[in-house]
Amino acid sequence: MVQATIHYRPSEDEDYMNDLQLEYFRQKLLKWRDELSEESLKTLHHLQEEPHNEPDINDRATTETDRALELRTRDRERKLIIKIDDALERIRNGSYGYCEETGIPIGIPRLEARPIATLCLEAQERHERMERVHRDE
Repeated sequence: MVQATIHYRPSEDEDYMNDLQLEYFRQKLLKWRDELSEESLKTLHHLQEEPHNEPDINDRATTETDRALELRTRDRERKLIIKIDDALERIRNGSYGYCEETGIPIGIPRLEARPIATLCLEAQERHERMERVHRDE
């Protein structure tokens, strides 16, 4: 793969998902995954260092609430890492950047905003409308 430069930004004027764009998104995804993994390790160390038996019941409740929130956040991040790994696999197999439902390009602006996107904007909106319909039933 071509090494993406630090100042490179994908453009809609280029061939879609050329080697430079793929490397750019691969680097972006790897950096994001590394940041999430680092945060996860910090949480683990923090939870191990934290006192487990607060003498005051209010302090204990606060600690337990904070711990539960932190664990929920890390669980969301763990799921996000799985999606990042899936996106990296799509880069490897050549399907990255294309809607898994329609096969059309997802688009550079959408991938810049959400590099793990698997659906084009129209397909995503259709899914969200269907979720609302089923939720309201």
